[in-house]
Amino acid sequence: MRLIAAKPHAGVQRAGIQIKLAPGWKTYWRYPGDSGVPPQFDFSASENLKTADVLWPAPLRFSGVEGNTIGYKDDLVFPVHVEAKDRSRPVVLRMKLDYAVCEKLCVPAQAKAELPLGDASADSDAAVIGAERRVPRSVALGAKEPLAITGVRREPGSPARISVDVVVPADAPVSLFAEGPTPEWALPLPDPVGGAPAGQKRFTFALDGLPPGAKPDGAVLKFTAVTADQAIETTFRLE
Repeated sequence: MRLIAAKPHAGVQRAGIQIKLAPGWKTYWRYPGDSGVPPQFDFSASENLKTADVLWPAPLRFSGVEGNTIGYKDDLVFPVHVEAKDRSRPVVLRMKLDYAVCEKLCVPAQAKAELPLGDASADSDAAVIGAERRVPRSVALGAKEPLAITGVRREPGSPARISVDVVVPADAPVSLFAEGPTPEWALPLPDPVGGAPAGQKRFTFALDGLPPGAKPDGAVLKFTAVTADQAIETTFRLE
């Protein structure tokens, strides 16, 4: 793992957290799925840093003996958008990363890196730009987009089920991920089913894995739809 610099854009200082994984190994998204540990980023030891906003590129779905998990493989970059306390002074990023890497078994890992923000090489800037392009765009429910979520329904049952329809460009393969309003919600991964309107794909999942005492009514769910070349996020409030 290392920190890499990127050129400022629209007044925002930028960097990246680059992780290179060995073949066959993976690490996890902010919601890991049935098992796994999401990465935790700690920038508290940095100099002249007001905020460091870590962005999450679109993840992959993995299936194995540990169940269905969500994460990354190979070489990945988390873009970081940085705001300085004092714009007249340089920022020095110091980050501690707690995460996990998994092949057949998961191994907890910790890494530290330091980066004075300044000049960026063309290669590191291109790596951050590429990762930013894989960060899901926010798209409203029912938007007229090539990739969009067109409908969400809560169907009766015990537990209830959520049905989600996704319009997909040229019938491309698509993965759908669902998150609750807090990290304590452990929603199942949506699975594809039949019955979708023409040009769309339908996914369902049980409204299960809620924290003790949590009620679904009024909860805001976030859906992330991912194809090979684009990704979107859409929120929906359960009535």
